[in-house]
Amino acid sequence: MTAVQKPRVLVDATSVPADRGGVGRYVDGLLGALGRSGDVDLVVVCQRADVERYERMIDLGEVIAAPAAVTHRPARLAWEQTGLPLLAQQVGAQVLHAPFYTCPLRAGCPVTVTVHDMTFFTEPEHYDKSRRTFFRSAIKTSLRRADRVIVPSKATRDELIRLLDADPARIDVAYHGVDPAAFHAPAAEEKARVRARLGLVDTTYVAFLGAKEPRKNVPNLIRGWVSAVTDRSDPPALVIAGGQGHDDEIDQAVAEVPSRLRVLRPGYLRFADLPGFLGGALVAAYPSYGEGFGLPILEAMACGAPVLTTPRLSVPEVGGDAVAYTGPEPDEISAALTRLLDDENLRSSLAGAGLARAKEFSWDTSAEAHVMTWSKVAA
Repeated sequence: MTAVQKPRVLVDATSVPADRGGVGRYVDGLLGALGRSGDVDLVVVCQRADVERYERMIDLGEVIAAPAAVTHRPARLAWEQTGLPLLAQQVGAQVLHAPFYTCPLRAGCPVTVTVHDMTFFTEPEHYDKSRRTFFRSAIKTSLRRADRVIVPSKATRDELIRLLDADPARIDVAYHGVDPAAFHAPAAEEKARVRARLGLVDTTYVAFLGAKEPRKNVPNLIRGWVSAVTDRSDPPALVIAGGQGHDDEIDQAVAEVPSRLRVLRPGYLRFADLPGFLGGALVAAYPSYGEGFGLPILEAMACGAPVLTTPRLSVPEVGGDAVAYTGPEPDEISAALTRLLDDENLRSSLAGAGLARAKEFSWDTSAEAHVMTWSKVAA
C-alpha cells in the first residue's frame, strides 16, 4: 500500500477499561499491529491514563488524550456523540472506528463499528435488564448508522444476519489475535512462581480466567468440578481468577463445596503471571454459554493449556479440534473434566494442538482485515 492510498483512521480507544479485559486486549492488540504496519495514517484517542501506553506501543501514528470525564461511562457516551465527531473533523479523519458497539449518530465522516457478540440476543437470560436493553439498542443503532460493521467471527456475522436481518455485504469478519510475547508456553519457573503465589506449591489445579458474568457459567463449572474430583485421593484445586463481575450464584456454588476441596478466588492476577497460571493448570476450563469470539480460550491455548470449553456460537472457529468440548450442565462438565483428568496423554495432545492452532491467530492478520474494511469505506 503506497502512502497516498493510506486511509486516515481515527480509532476511539476511550472505551478501554482500566483492567484491560476483553475489549482492552482487542484494542491493544489491534493498535499495536496497526502502529507497526504503517498501513494506515493512524490517530488514536484514548483515556489520559492510556496515552503513554499507546505512545510506547504505536511506532507510526498520533495519540490524543480525551477529556478526563470519559472515564465515567455516561460522560464517555455523551462525548462520543459530540466531542468525538468534532475531533474527527479536526484531525481530518477519513474513517472513524468505534471498537465497542456504540458510535456517533452523526460523525461527519464514514464510521465502522466492531460488534463483538450477539449473546445479548441469543442468551438474554444471562444479562440484567438494563445491560441487555442498552447493548441490544446499541447494536441495532450501529447497524443502521455505521458504513460497515466488523465482527470477530463468522458465527457473530451469521447471528447478525439471522436475528437482525443485517446486510451481509456490509459485515466483515476480522478474527482476533493473540500476543505471543504476553501469552506463551511458560517455563517451569513461571509455573512455580504462580503456584507459590496462589499457595498451591504441592497442589495441582483447574484454571478459570475471565469475567464473573452469568454467561461464563462459573457456578456450573464449580459444581461439575466438585463432582469430578470429590472422590479423588489428591483432588486438584479450582482457581477462579479475574474480576468480580455480577454473578451472585457463584457465592452459592462455592458455599456448597465440600470442606476437603479447595476453591481459590484470587481476583485479578498480574498480567505477567497469566502464562504461568494458564500453562501450569491441569486443565483450563471455560464452559461459556456463548462467545462472540472466545479470546480467553485462544490465550489459554497459546499458553499450552489443555482447554475444556463448549461448542457454542464462535468457539469451534477458535478451538477447532485442538480443545475438548462439553455441554454447559454440571453433569456434562463433570464427565468431560473427569476424562481429561484421567488421561494425561489426552491433555498433552490437546496442549500441543492448542499451541499450534493459536499460532494461526495473529493481531497482524486482524489488523490487515481491519485495514481492508477501512480502505473500502475511505474509497
